[in-house]
Amino acid sequence: MSPVPTRLHVPGPTPLPDSVRAAGSRQMINHRGAEFRTMFARLTSGLQRAMRTEHDVCILTASGTGGLEAAVVNHLSPGDPVLAVSVGAFGDRFAKIATTYGADVTRLDAAWGTAADPADVGAALKAMMAEGRPPRAILLTHNETSTGVTNPIQALAAVARSMAPEILVIVDGISGVGALPFETDGWGIDVLVTGSQKAWMVPPGLAMVAVSPRAWAAAERARMPRFYLDLAAHRDSGLKGETPWTPAVGICFGLDVALAELEAEGWDAVYARHRACGAAARAGLSALGFDLLADPAFASNTVTAARLPEGLEWGVFNDAMKARGLVLAGGQGKLSGKILRMGHLGAVTVEDVLAAISIAEAARGDVGHPVATRGEALAVAARAAIDATMPVTA
Repeated sequence: MSPVPTRLHVPGPTPLPDSVRAAGSRQMINHRGAEFRTMFARLTSGLQRAMRTEHDVCILTASGTGGLEAAVVNHLSPGDPVLAVSVGAFGDRFAKIATTYGADVTRLDAAWGTAADPADVGAALKAMMAEGRPPRAILLTHNETSTGVTNPIQALAAVARSMAPEILVIVDGISGVGALPFETDGWGIDVLVTGSQKAWMVPPGLAMVAVSPRAWAAAERARMPRFYLDLAAHRDSGLKGETPWTPAVGICFGLDVALAELEAEGWDAVYARHRACGAAARAGLSALGFDLLADPAFASNTVTAARLPEGLEWGVFNDAMKARGLVLAGGQGKLSGKILRMGHLGAVTVEDVLAAISIAEAARGDVGHPVATRGEALAVAARAAIDATMPVTA
């Protein structure tokens, strides 16, 4: 019997296009040679276009968390006051990194499932300054995969700038950038981190960090220890078309192909595709009886989190879905066992999401929790996807 094909719908790593898989199997090249330098120049310029920045983009061989650590240690000193804004598990991680390296971290936590409120951020910054602790930096999460929430980064950055003009705005964009609109320079972002295994349709292993001139100036003063993650070393090597340490060449091959495909699709079309996938996922899961976790005004178009109905046990339901070839993610931290998370980013189409909804419906029946009307969720999801792509009229 042939194995059931796997449909991977976790928030990352994401499925790989065949072209990216083929590129990753290429024979190695000299990472100090002309062929790599030519490719590296394409990667850097392509990422600048995708991240909407004219400034430096460093490509690190590391996970997204490595990129976050680089963002912290290159721009801060022990004792620096920092406001860390968290709306979930990955915001908590960002704050923990800064705390581990000795920053004086003030936490601003929003309820899981909600976005950060610019007014709350402004109040927290004002309080820090009143205490004689003007913030050196603010740590923000663009898209929180533990809760399926997308933060209003433009508004959050604007209020931070208005309250503390010298503040560094440092953003975890790992699971959003490349799938959701983001204006690095236009929104005044100083440091932006993303990771290859998310919207970029590439295996894990690369962290890409955009750095503004203001951030470089801060890096010259920063005194946190760094060696492998020294962004100045990456910037200086990048001027020669190289990396300071041995890069993940095979993943660079894949990113080269993926960037070309995304640009050929067109960034507006990429964003529209993710918008349609997000709408389909939310509508379909709701129709299957799952209560969406995220505030609808800030629901992510890259991952949807939903509470499990009463009596539906995650482990049993997850096994039933996997038996049919569907791989979703469970909850993290205090939401472990209470929610499911459906990823819909990267090389994903509405048809993929509809197939996942159909399998989830069948799996509910397999474990004794059938839906009232079979096929209704699929129709609702398809309609939502169409509506999400229709132009807005006055």
